Amino acid sequence: MIKINNSAILFAFLLMLSTSLCACSTALVPLQNDGVPILAQDELIRPYTTIGRIKVIRESYGSDSSLTPDIQAWALVAVQQEAYKMGADAVILPEVTGRTTTYGVIPSTEYWATGFAIKFK
Repeated sequence: MIKINNSAILFAFLLMLSTSLCACSTALVPLQNDGVPILAQDELIRPYTTIGRIKVIRESYGSDSSLTPDIQAWALVAVQQEAYKMGADAVILPEVTGRTTTYGVIPSTEYWATGFAIKFK
């Protein structure tokens, strides 16, 4: 009969959890509810200072249909994560643009996600 104590089960669980977290650490992970909010102009009721402009670029080669995540969702998450790194309280004026060019026969699309990181006074 095999006897397993609680610490062995806990160790196995933590090992599986750390392995799964390490495998996904380079992907953009959506922020939780406590992340940096994206605010519309009419939601700004307090004075603020602009910390800086955020610009995130994503380039995709080939067909756009190969991109699994929604570009708008990717853009908002990317801007939120960059604002969080800057210590911002919120993001205003988010914008998503893109441009497709063709190199020979291979199309390339470049997407820009921009916004302004702000800090409330």
